[in-house]
Amino acid sequence: MESVLSKYENQTTVLSEYLEEFPETDGSVWILGRQYHLKTDKSKLLLDISARLWFTYRRKFSPIGGTGPSSDTGWGCMLRCGQMMLAQALICRHLGRDWHWERHKKQPEEYHKILRCFIDRKDCCYSIHQMAQMGVGEGKSIGEWFGPNTVAQVLKKLALFDEWNSLAVYVSMDNTVVIEDIKKMCWSPPQSSSAVRGSTLSHRSALSKNKNTAVFCSGWKPLLLIIPLRLGINHINPIYIDAFKECFKMPQSLGALGGKPNNAYYFVGFLGNQLIYLDPHTTQIFVDLEENGMVDDQSFHCQQAPHRMKIMNLDPSVALEILKQQSLRMFELVQNHPAHWPPFIPPAKPEVTTSGAELIESTDKLFELEEEFEILSV
Repeated sequence: MESVLSKYENQTTVLSEYLEEFPETDGSVWILGRQYHLKTDKSKLLLDISARLWFTYRRKFSPIGGTGPSSDTGWGCMLRCGQMMLAQALICRHLGRDWHWERHKKQPEEYHKILRCFIDRKDCCYSIHQMAQMGVGEGKSIGEWFGPNTVAQVLKKLALFDEWNSLAVYVSMDNTVVIEDIKKMCWSPPQSSSAVRGSTLSHRSALSKNKNTAVFCSGWKPLLLIIPLRLGINHINPIYIDAFKECFKMPQSLGALGGKPNNAYYFVGFLGNQLIYLDPHTTQIFVDLEENGMVDDQSFHCQQAPHRMKIMNLDPSVALEILKQQSLRMFELVQNHPAHWPPFIPPAKPEVTTSGAELIESTDKLFELEEEFEILSV
């Protein structure tokens, strides 16, 4: 294992060698529900992209499970993309879609709390350790590459341990989103304990800072809707291109997970028929929490122009993270649970087992979604 990791670590990418600048055209770029005109808004566009949390391969973190790998280079790219998508949801929830990160500028506590969820430590709720170990229950050995659907299922399970946000993660089946089932997942009787009241007040305090942040509703869990799709057999079918691009125009969009076989990317927008994505295939040294609980965040933001790829080069297996129905249908939206399906049972906190490693600890930290359950109002 160590020799394999060393091989990959020696292939660490120097970003400046291959990242392309955006062309000087009159075209428009869409980034997660925001439109930018290249000739007049390029600086705003780059600022928006650099504000997204960028998770890449890391090395020299504590061995996963105590005896497992200490680097995810070569196998963890889809897990890193899942982290990026989830982090974007948290930023929209707590800081608002219009929040921007600036280098060396003091950031709000909510930002640092979000970032701490993804540090490569076993006690961070969405760390590479937690995701890799939870993947064992999905049939994936630690150190094995994940596909987009597997990452979606892992996030769905980890969210059950997240007591702060109490997020409902719905992963669609057979390209079908069932509103009846989502209602069952999202609704929970309001609690009146002082702990819950305190949590609600802290949410409201954070939300009041930005008008674009969702309103917290007691008794109603925020929803993260993930739709695994196959948009072709060996290649993406051209009939889906326009519908796929429309997803990035929706303000509720959290992007898409996909890429090429064994190479995962986090897609955040498009320019013409080119997809714009953040690439996790760069190995950086592990960054730990500082004594004051803060994180040196310079390596968690991509501060150069992002990658682009032709949309037809995309692998047809993708996972969309959206909260709103679209008119161009890549999936079905139905009101009632199909009669021929097994009964829907809202997921409960699973019994966690390990294979010679340590038990995944219950998480008490963070995680959430961008807007209130807007799919129901469409």
